[in-house]
Amino acid sequence: MRLELVKRGNPSKTLRFFSPLIGLALAVFTGAIMFAILGKNPLEALYVYFIEPLTELWSVHELLIKAAPLILMGAGLSICYLSNNWNIGAEGQFIMGALAGSIFPVLFTDMQGPIVLPLMLTFAIVGGALWAGIPALLKAKFNTNEILVSLMLVYVAELILDYLVRGPWRNPAGMNFPESVRFHQFARIPELMPADGRANWGFVIAILVAIALWVMLSRTLKGFEIKVLGTSPRAGRFAGFDAKKMVFFSFLIAGACAGLAGIIEVAGASGQLRPIISPGYGFTAIIVAFLGRLNPLGVIVAGLVLALTYLGGEAAQISLGLSDKVARVFQGALLLYILACDTLIHYRIRFVPTPKAQGSAADV
Repeated sequence: MRLELVKRGNPSKTLRFFSPLIGLALAVFTGAIMFAILGKNPLEALYVYFIEPLTELWSVHELLIKAAPLILMGAGLSICYLSNNWNIGAEGQFIMGALAGSIFPVLFTDMQGPIVLPLMLTFAIVGGALWAGIPALLKAKFNTNEILVSLMLVYVAELILDYLVRGPWRNPAGMNFPESVRFHQFARIPELMPADGRANWGFVIAILVAIALWVMLSRTLKGFEIKVLGTSPRAGRFAGFDAKKMVFFSFLIAGACAGLAGIIEVAGASGQLRPIISPGYGFTAIIVAFLGRLNPLGVIVAGLVLALTYLGGEAAQISLGLSDKVARVFQGALLLYILACDTLIHYRIRFVPTPKAQGSAADV
């Protein structure tokens, strides 16, 4: 007996709309079971995880800080996935964007003035896009697997960051700690409300970028091209669309968004480079993209939800003494349930008897 997935003739539009909410509800239910297994009161733990981080103003500011890179990368990855290009390396593009944008405050410390921050943002966008262009080039020219290439480049980017902050870019006055110099005031993202918390204009930039990508997808020929090539490459070829150019376009957009997210992170909340500048935002952004239904506007909401899981994980460590891996478990369960819901909405499971072997050994 084996299982087969049979495509449904007319998937329910209602279920497709509510699929992310169903996945979220199942993930919360799984979280309650996990807390119970760990010996914690499920209701109290869920309150600490989802509600407590929103009860203080400073927590809301932290939520916006964590949501900004998730929204930027999730919106960029949505373009890739809609065009059927599987970029799994947003984490590496995030790091390379942060490094490219940090050239000015780290190497040219005497260069100060209003021009510094725009240059940092520009270099970060270019750096992230160029790093994403590597798997795009290899796929377009040699038909390599973009999933493996983009993923492996994440570890290359991490090693480059680690080398720089422990070597050439290490702060000479940092008492031998592996970190760069602190960014000067002209190299920092301004805070939204300095008197109330740390949230900066990076969140506003993320919202504007997500809206711009939504307009492109829904109102331009390029958006139509992305959807057609992603849904039916053969139909796209008949329409005159170039699939190889779309590989470059989608990867460069996603890489640019990730690079911008990287510099917003280090020039905003962090204020310097360290060996680890991301708690895994690039991988979490994959969940954000699917939870947002590959719609940049939906990604805004999904980014806030996933940012809450990071805050909840920190609150669970402090209040309940749980491991920081709890957030990763919840995020993984959320992605699993969303993909499972989508699969079962579009396909039904059929049990097929395994055919018996014809003849016998003697017949051979």
